Amino acid sequence: MAAQLAVEIDRTSPVPLYHQLAEQMTAAIEDGTLKPGDAFENELSLADRLSLSRPTVRRAIAELVERGLLVRRRGIGTTVANQVVHRRDELTSLHEDLARSGRAPRTQVLTLTTLVDERAATALQVPVDSELVFLERLRMAGDQPLAILSNWLPPQHADLTIDDLEAESLYSILRRKGVRPVVGHQVIGARSASAKERRLLDVHKGQPLLTMTRHAYDADGVPVEFGDHCYRADQYAFDITVHER
Repeated sequence: MAAQLAVEIDRTSPVPLYHQLAEQMTAAIEDGTLKPGDAFENELSLADRLSLSRPTVRRAIAELVERGLLVRRRGIGTTVANQVVHRRDELTSLHEDLARSGRAPRTQVLTLTTLVDERAATALQVPVDSELVFLERLRMAGDQPLAILSNWLPPQHADLTIDDLEAESLYSILRRKGVRPVVGHQVIGARSASAKERRLLDVHKGQPLLTMTRHAYDADGVPVEFGDHCYRADQYAFDITVHER
């Protein structure tokens, strides 16, 4: 029996009705109100209950299917998909995304050192011979490996410890140190996994990875972090809403 989701539609809002519905359905999945495998109310029932047209409801459901949050199966109907972490167009860390979606984030620090890296120094707008802080982490949800996170930080963060990095997110550590990332420029792509990545992420040869490079800045436009990350494509998705100019 499909649960009836509590939805509030504001017909005076300029936000399209299908988008209001899609956002509330998304929130219910992300906060655990709807769990993986749960049956989802069919579009006719949902349309009648909310006094919406079937095309409006169909479009909202199709949006969640495209995001990988819902699955349509012949003879079964629409159900909530197996858990996949969705990163919205917000400046958050994977640790925060996992916690928000109800999954237990766990971190294994693979590398914590200082080094010279011209590409990262250019991104951080410091001299190319600067000794940058470099950290590489394996991020997991429980025992499920999700991502390999490589980050470079300015030299003043050389006091970072493995214990801190395994206990909380990098961004929460930076905020505690008085550094607040507020703007990020991200480039998202995909590629095949290296042998090391296949071993750490437990993926097969030829299985694609999602990639993201990020430049993060504080409120004054000063670079505070440069990241180069890769994610299991079957466990992670970027969720971005675009608007007409």
